[in-house]
Amino acid sequence: MEMNENIVNRPSNSEEAMALENRHGAHNYHPLPVVLDRGEGVVVWDIDGKEYYDFLSAYSAVNQGHCHPAIVKAMVDQANKLTLTSRAFYSSNLGNYEKFITEYFGYDKVLPMNTGAEAVETAIKIARKWAYDVKGVPANQARILTCGENFHGRTTTIVSFSTDEDATGGFGPYTPGFDVIEYNNLDVLREAVKDPNVAGFLVEPIQGEAGVNVPSENYIREAHAICKEANVLFMADEVQTGIARTGALLATCGNCTCSGSCERQDTFVKADLLILGKALSGGAYPVSAVLADEDIMSVIHPGQHGSTFGGNPVAAEVAIAALSVVRDEDLALNARTLGHQFRAGIESIAQECSLIKLVRGRGLLNAVIINDTPESTTAWDLCVAMKDNGLLAKPTHGNIIRFAPPLVITEEQLDECLAIIRKTFLEFEK
Repeated sequence: MEMNENIVNRPSNSEEAMALENRHGAHNYHPLPVVLDRGEGVVVWDIDGKEYYDFLSAYSAVNQGHCHPAIVKAMVDQANKLTLTSRAFYSSNLGNYEKFITEYFGYDKVLPMNTGAEAVETAIKIARKWAYDVKGVPANQARILTCGENFHGRTTTIVSFSTDEDATGGFGPYTPGFDVIEYNNLDVLREAVKDPNVAGFLVEPIQGEAGVNVPSENYIREAHAICKEANVLFMADEVQTGIARTGALLATCGNCTCSGSCERQDTFVKADLLILGKALSGGAYPVSAVLADEDIMSVIHPGQHGSTFGGNPVAAEVAIAALSVVRDEDLALNARTLGHQFRAGIESIAQECSLIKLVRGRGLLNAVIINDTPESTTAWDLCVAMKDNGLLAKPTHGNIIRFAPPLVITEEQLDECLAIIRKTFLEFEK
């Protein structure tokens, strides 16, 4: 059988590449009209050779920068040795990785998976099993609390507790066992945990997809205390906020390896179930994990959960390298320092430009709220204009633009990016 040459020929320009995707791929995304071909650090190049600053970081998956040499080397070296065993056998890599990550974050046990959504699903299963085996909830009665405007993934179970109509419409019937409560409302949480069948509270420390919705300063700490008092598991989804993105190793940093560099350390807590993904691999490979102490993780027994690829040798080596980069290059401190610089820069631009209604965020996870309705195209049009000027960002929720560059960005690069943003916004307003 002869191979069709079109299968192996790469597109030669942006128009051809976009046409190929539109013709042969499912239309489940609405990408910005740019075709990326390579990247290094904070910078990416499109297929036509134009250079851009990346201010999305693959939704915070490439916190360590594109193609970090230490991470790529770990991946390539292991891929040349052994890629996959499945968990039918022990591997020479997994135990070392498990020891590394549990000590790194201060937990007894880890359950390795591949994607962020898989990690959330894993945490849900652990919480339910704990509810039945430990808390004494009657069979099939366990409930998990989640928050309005959440984003935890797009599996059938996860969208069952989403409040986003695009995520839920047309995908029912929905999985039962979840109660959606208001985010950043401690009184509502106190009332909800009175139900003895509540197993856990699943929450994002900062709601990224909702437009970098930062809660009140005491919300996470008090929510954790409320859960403890009610014997409810505090389940922190740090898939996007974790791995130094918000200026600390975790947005809910408890025991960590930040060497005392955490911001407002006394406000941070240790989640009962910590959910990680994205930057756990530096964007080089799908790696996710759920961490918990022995009294919680011990409820899972052989045959009750798993993944063919979860904890594979390449993933193990990549994750160790990615976490080592965060520690060795002190990326949490850089995110915190340059986050202040970014927000101050945007606030200065806002004095000149009526398009900017508000800037909010923590570390290098920030959002600019555009002074227009969510139904308008203003945020999208601004992102297209910034793309034309050499900076890539993406709108969310209609009138919000999220800005999240790789954490290896320098002060000088950030100044250049603020200049691009200022130029674009001022030109657009004319």
